[in-house]
Amino acid sequence: MSQENVEIVRSALDAYNRGDLEAAMKYAAPDCELDWSRSIGPQRGVYRLDQLPQFNLTETFESVRTEPEELIDAGEHVITPLIGYVRGRDGIEVTARFSYLWTFREGTVVRVTLYQERHEALEAAGLPE
Repeated sequence: MSQENVEIVRSALDAYNRGDLEAAMKYAAPDCELDWSRSIGPQRGVYRLDQLPQFNLTETFESVRTEPEELIDAGEHVITPLIGYVRGRDGIEVTARFSYLWTFREGTVVRVTLYQERHEALEAAGLPE
């Protein structure tokens, strides 16, 4: 099941980068939450699945793309250290590093939690740094 979780995360990130939010949420449980409470940006908060279209950063910025540096299988979790590339409407480009901790239950994503640092996501999943 763990390798399946990794493939689901890979597929969701690819869909998000294509701007296909529906495909990105394909494997999300109805009660799925996106926890950005640790964000230092304007999107800070916790979002339910039905709120994710409002959260969509691609509507705020000219372009948004995330590239996983790796996908770490941690049983019921997948950790993805990412590099985010954002270009604002005025052409200003920003690059940021952060990590997601994806939590699965019975093959569906129930929570995606943002961590500013890779080691924090690993620690939350119970893995050594």
